[in-house]
Amino acid sequence: MTMRLLIILLLLAPARDSLLLVSWNVENFLDYRCDSTGRYTRSRFYNKCNSLSKTLLLIAERSGRLPDAIALMEVGDRYVLKKLLDTTPLRKLDYGIVHYESPDRRGIDCALLYRRSRLKLLNSEAKHLYDSAVSPPALMHTRDILVAEFEGLDILVNHHPSKVGTDSERRRAIAMQRMWDVIDSLQAAGHRSIISVGDFNDNVWGQEATKGTIKYNGAWEKIDGYFARGLKVGERVFDDPLLSEADKSFGGTKPRRSFIGPRFNGGASDHYPVVLWISTQ
Repeated sequence: MTMRLLIILLLLAPARDSLLLVSWNVENFLDYRCDSTGRYTRSRFYNKCNSLSKTLLLIAERSGRLPDAIALMEVGDRYVLKKLLDTTPLRKLDYGIVHYESPDRRGIDCALLYRRSRLKLLNSEAKHLYDSAVSPPALMHTRDILVAEFEGLDILVNHHPSKVGTDSERRRAIAMQRMWDVIDSLQAAGHRSIISVGDFNDNVWGQEATKGTIKYNGAWEKIDGYFARGLKVGERVFDDPLLSEADKSFGGTKPRRSFIGPRFNGGASDHYPVVLWISTQ
């Protein structure tokens, strides 16, 4: 099936009483013009755009419909999102962008793409994280929690602090509490359907190792996922062979990442996407 025919068929797919949401840490999707790591070139950047686009359309093909929303983590800036939508087959679709620059020291943010024909955006904002261990509470130089309020559904996008550093567990606890505070505030304002997705940098769901989204030192970890209130949600880790490569050090397979140190590896990401079916009945 040609890409053009696939897109036409997906666009003609009937609307259902559900929404399809993809949540994906896309591994340092950075603007090659100002990449502080020095790893990206123009050709590598567009290779990355094509890899992400092909994966999202593969998910659509396997699901029988286009994702209604796509939550992305490790996004460098709005430029990379625009190029993803403007220079790949995604340009034929009607995705809008929700993005804010965060105070993260690495210069990475959370973002959300959404189909404007399926979701009506009412409001969006970025929620900073604050360290209350000091007085007054200090802004944490990490990723904000992105909040997008749609008609009948709120989506939060998270990328909690990493496990690096002696204070990392406390920082992740602050991020998790901030997320729940935002959810509670939305519910108190009368919002009934809320889903919070992202990379939580913790195996907080207690899933079996075979259900992991990332592989570290030979062990699978389920650090990407969701929390929901007022919704029925089905989840699948999209561990497709096309996103994988052989794990030569520990055996089996692992996600084929974009970079291994400074070396370009040509993969889409070191995380597998999470595909979520949200019932709207």
